[in-house]
Amino acid sequence: MANIITDHEGMPVQHARATVNGVRLHYYTAGQGEPVFLLHGVPKTSYYWRRVLPHLTPHYKVIAPDLRGLGDSEKPRDGYDSITMAEDIAQLADHLGHDSYDLVGEDWGAVTAYHVASQYRDKVRRLAFIDAGIPGYGLEAKSFLTKENYASRNWHWHVNFYAVRDYPEMLITGRERIYFDYFFRHEADNPQAVSQDAIEEYIRAYSAPGGIRAMCEIYRASIEDAELNYAAEKNPITIPVLAIGAEKFHGPYVEEQMKKLATNVTGLILPAGHQLAEEIPDQLAHSLLEFLQATRALSRQ
Repeated sequence: MANIITDHEGMPVQHARATVNGVRLHYYTAGQGEPVFLLHGVPKTSYYWRRVLPHLTPHYKVIAPDLRGLGDSEKPRDGYDSITMAEDIAQLADHLGHDSYDLVGEDWGAVTAYHVASQYRDKVRRLAFIDAGIPGYGLEAKSFLTKENYASRNWHWHVNFYAVRDYPEMLITGRERIYFDYFFRHEADNPQAVSQDAIEEYIRAYSAPGGIRAMCEIYRASIEDAELNYAAEKNPITIPVLAIGAEKFHGPYVEEQMKKLATNVTGLILPAGHQLAEEIPDQLAHSLLEFLQATRALSRQ
């Protein structure tokens, strides 16, 4: 059973649901001020941000949704391409009455956040893009069976595995505990930093009916996503972008790919594996606050 998520004053976050873009999303909110959306990756849920959130709530209103098909959000049969998932978030922001906002995304949440920024340039002020690979920009190369990839914790074998129709669901279902416990700890530089309550939450969410299928559908949309990304590259976003790479995972690759899609990119490498909000939540939160507040001050000059 996951622990209660609280803000900087120890007050529980406020949970709610909203039907937007044809899907019912679960989200929670906390704090006061300008809105910041936190978008989690795969195979995680909004619970991923629980250690980062208390650093942000003294300064911002934080909105942390479960992405389409994940966590406690509805699991429709389709709509797992990045443009549709980005539209989910844009419509959620409209539903909550936010005309402008900042975006923080990690892993697939970062890819989704980028497309919100690309599609809604008059609404997104700043983007923090955390340790993600964008389809079409090297993600596929990390999935190949090569000597270098095989020797690395950054071998993305699962990209190809999930792309196979129905087979991953059959093999993982009923074995979620073994599978996800290994998966999370393998990608972390410090496997003990991924707390057992987080593992239990992720197992709970992805064991739900349709959970594994929804996870796989996101990867099955990668080829379509690559084409969407190539089209978006022709009109790069111009807002401030912080490209954070995990030193022991994607590293400088994050900044390299984002510079093809955005014109105002600042790169940062943090000393951890892929589970940054689990491994170094305080340092990650400090970096996010520094970026958001510094760029906010510049925009007001």
